[in-house]
Amino acid sequence: MEPIDQNGVEVLMLDPREVHERIENGTAYVVDVREPNEHEEARITGSALNPLSMFDPDKIQTPDGKDLILHCRSARRCGIAAEHLIATGFTGQIHRMAGGMIAWAADGLPMETGPLD
Repeated sequence: MEPIDQNGVEVLMLDPREVHERIENGTAYVVDVREPNEHEEARITGSALNPLSMFDPDKIQTPDGKDLILHCRSARRCGIAAEHLIATGFTGQIHRMAGGMIAWAADGLPMETGPLD
């Protein structure tokens, strides 16, 4: 998909299979912006939780060589999170997962459930 330029930051949409490929090859830093109860119900293994209701841009520390990928339930809240990041001076690329966890589940991709240890 074509990147959207927002104040010099590229925002790109990835479909769930592209996100899964990046996770598998170790190039994804996935941030879930859903609420804790949603994250507990079903989540992408290894995703970091930063709920939109308490969103803290300072908690987004993308490791070198990894793509920042934001996701939520349907891809709406991750767009708002991307706007928050941009407003606070984030530079680089932001990836959003198209269709969110609804699309992830529809594609039959792996998920974890239950409380975090």
